[in-house]
Amino acid sequence: MKYESIQNLQSKDFRRLTGVKQVTFKHMVEILSAADKTKKISGGRKNKLSIENQLLLTLEYFREYRTYFHIGKSYGISESAAYKTVKWIESILIKHKTFALPGRKELSKYKADEIILFDVTETPIQRPKKSKNNFILVRKNDIHLKHR
Repeated sequence: MKYESIQNLQSKDFRRLTGVKQVTFKHMVEILSAADKTKKISGGRKNKLSIENQLLLTLEYFREYRTYFHIGKSYGISESAAYKTVKWIESILIKHKTFALPGRKELSKYKADEIILFDVTETPIQRPKKSKNNFILVRKNDIHLKHR
């Protein structure tokens, strides 16, 4: 999915697809463009994707939680380039004052009924433990006899 094909969507559909409003998306693009200019002052290769497509790639990763491999193939870049893009955009937006989360001191100023917090931590999935009882053990002699 490329930005050129979705930029003319209605605001309701755009938000439904990306998870953010068009105004917020444009604000993010402005922040990322400024950061990209400061990064490119010292030189470097031009990115294969535009800032809008890089942001769209990142939002798609967060929204759909697809693998970097699948997202990279959708955008015509490698898996590692998709990973680097997501991490760069994430770090730039987190550092910016508009998208940074307030600290504990700031949150403690609010009353309990004025703010809602969501715990979205990832938890590991319990998997069965491997043991010798789950595997069939075969002696080397048995294997050699079967091949003759």
